Amino acid sequence: MTERIVVVGAALLDGGRLLAARRSAPPELAGRWELPGGKVEPGETPEAALVRELREELGVTAEALTRVPGEWPLRPPYVLHVWTVRLQPGSGDPNPLQDHDDLRWLTPDEIWTVNWLDQDVPAVREVLARLESGAR
Repeated sequence: MTERIVVVGAALLDGGRLLAARRSAPPELAGRWELPGGKVEPGETPEAALVRELREELGVTAEALTRVPGEWPLRPPYVLHVWTVRLQPGSGDPNPLQDHDDLRWLTPDEIWTVNWLDQDVPAVREVLARLESGAR
């Protein structure tokens, strides 16, 4: 059996809004929206991977809070785990630095106004349920 590789996604929350990032690469994903994040490297914790990926992709310092229940299959051998995340004070505003060309803060009413990657949809549903319940 092939070893699973965890991809961490950030449900970056701010004042009841969720950050969505539009892919600019690879071509088959360009123009679709996702939760920012990336692969957990060998010897790295998921929380450390999130902090690193958000620094690389968005230029911000963040803190992983809570893992969102669930695991979502990506293309084998990858699986998606999502964590709620908050920006550290003084971190500044996120910017699309790597693999993305646009960012949007979405209120719960706006969540479905963007074209999410298919594999992110179940995770976004779970995050939306947490947002609406006031959970972090």
